[in-house]
Amino acid sequence: MLFSNPSLPLPLEKEGKEVNYVGRFAPSPTGPLHFGSLITAVASYCDAKAHQGLWHVRIEDTDIPRIYPGSEEHILHAIDSFELFPDSDIIFQKDRLDIYEDVIQQLHKKNMVYACQCTRKMLGSNHIYAGACRDLALPFHDQAIRVKVSNDDICFQDHLQGQHCSNLKTDLGDFVLKRRDGIINYQLAVVVDDFLQGMTHVVRGADLLDNTERQIWLGQLLDYPRLEYIHLPLAMNDQGQKLSKQNMAQALDLSKPSELLQQALHALKQPAVELDQPHKMLQQAVAQWNLDLIPHRTHLDGVFI
Repeated sequence: MLFSNPSLPLPLEKEGKEVNYVGRFAPSPTGPLHFGSLITAVASYCDAKAHQGLWHVRIEDTDIPRIYPGSEEHILHAIDSFELFPDSDIIFQKDRLDIYEDVIQQLHKKNMVYACQCTRKMLGSNHIYAGACRDLALPFHDQAIRVKVSNDDICFQDHLQGQHCSNLKTDLGDFVLKRRDGIINYQLAVVVDDFLQGMTHVVRGADLLDNTERQIWLGQLLDYPRLEYIHLPLAMNDQGQKLSKQNMAQALDLSKPSELLQQALHALKQPAVELDQPHKMLQQAVAQWNLDLIPHRTHLDGVFI
């Protein structure tokens, strides 16, 4: 695997031609990849390639204490095993922390962020932040950093889930961009990197649907272009829970990439592909890719492991 300069935007050209679609697969190394991760990887790859676009891979590892030993290596091995070859060097967010700090300073100059001394104990069970520190002008050192939100509806049209709206002021309140311990929040890192990598489309699981309005809001504050969103229905286990590392989903068996590719495409309701080498199966899957066949709901049919 090759790795990129963390500060440089990626080229938006393919074989000398400007592209209109740039997508990505952005796993977090908090555990090995499971079948739900494979569904996302395959869908994001096929949708990008079906639109003659570019497809990138990004490791979202800003939450360094939660990185599970060996999971990063498993992710990279899986990408190779499934022959899901990205169109650029893989980037790692933990190598880009200075970039995110610079963006926080940009927002600070716009008076859109502030330091917050509130702890989880102080906030209790209230999940809507009431803005207790918004006007205190606390120093930024050793404090959480929150971004100000407005009392307006933010809406977007998801290609699978339909229209989705949120009023961040009433639904969430000012949210954290950087934790007290210095960890950069996912919401900030993903917005910045999607911009720097030239993303046009985001294909990911429906469990991240509620994050989207926050990310649109940050993009607006930073004058970034609006993205297109496709939130995939989730694979569920026999307990009715989404497949996840927290729910002990099994790691992908990388000795059976072709069989698992077949299963992932079947779960996405795509036309069948012949069992073959992974790159040949992906070529066939891209040629017959049909986004409209994916269920337009938040959960897939069936039970997965």
